[in-house]
Amino acid sequence: TKITASMDHAADAGTPVVLVRHGSEPGEGSFEIGSATWALRPEVAERPHDLLIDKRLPGSFTGTDLEARLRDRGIDHVTIVGYMTNVCCDATARQAIHMGMGATILHDAVGVPVQPDVDGQAVPAEVLHRAALAPLVLMGVTVSTTADWIASHTTSV
Repeated sequence: TKITASMDHAADAGTPVVLVRHGSEPGEGSFEIGSATWALRPEVAERPHDLLIDKRLPGSFTGTDLEARLRDRGIDHVTIVGYMTNVCCDATARQAIHMGMGATILHDAVGVPVQPDVDGQAVPAEVLHRAALAPLVLMGVTVSTTADWIASHTTSV
């Protein structure tokens, strides 16, 4: 997948790989701690990574020590892959920009399912995906394909 390709490339380039796992208490949502939906996918969990962050809210920096851990390593730019484009990926990219960090989203390595709009009508996944990315570009988030990112990402941190 594009996610695992980006993880493998980052690890090979000496760039720290951070896994972020969303958890909720029983009855609080889809990612109940200890459930199958909370667990990292095996193809992600088995890959080399430097840090695992557990979060409770969409943004990866909220209520976690992620910012401090990145800054301790001199990291000032995050590249985001994963799920969901319009929620966790969006929130994390915005947080990074607000903290003065750079952010890149690999648009072919993030995704979102069909979701209902405010009237309960289904919004196609591609429409949600593209609509979520458009304002991020205006904020200064770089949006790239995985292939282009890999081609340009050759230095280690």
